[in-house]
Amino acid sequence: MTDFEKVLRTFSEAGIECVIVGGLAATVHGSARLTQDVDFVYARNRVNVGRLVAALRPHSPYLRGAPPGLPFEWSEATVERGLNFTLTTAIGDIDLLGEITGGGDYEALLPHSEHVDMFGCRCRCLDLPELIRVKRAAGRPKDLDALAELEALLEERGDRSSR
Repeated sequence: MTDFEKVLRTFSEAGIECVIVGGLAATVHGSARLTQDVDFVYARNRVNVGRLVAALRPHSPYLRGAPPGLPFEWSEATVERGLNFTLTTAIGDIDLLGEITGGGDYEALLPHSEHVDMFGCRCRCLDLPELIRVKRAAGRPKDLDALAELEALLEERGDRSSR
């Protein structure tokens, strides 16, 4: 089970540049759907990757779904050579995304994010119109299933700009 508070605190205290996307972002905006992990789009610059690797190292990151014993080195070189990582850690499941379909990378998402306070941590979260847009672009069944609720939340706010 993911300890959302511990994950967010770990990222916040390490100063990791990232934007929360996915199910937790939907929850921030009022979705009643449950999520099992935290999805972040992270800045891929050298300093941020170093912070990310150092912050998660004590929590034993490993590739989620990989067979036990598969060689995996959690290092700056690994992150720099890869892009997206679905990890299991001692504090829960974390998806680290270098970019997302329909939204791009950290720099592209930054103008479509807002600061939110969760568990005493100040975090960046994808705004609701952009969340709807990227879920539609992803086109996965679970993303499409979430659209009606997210669009209703947006309509309640009186903002129809994502439609």
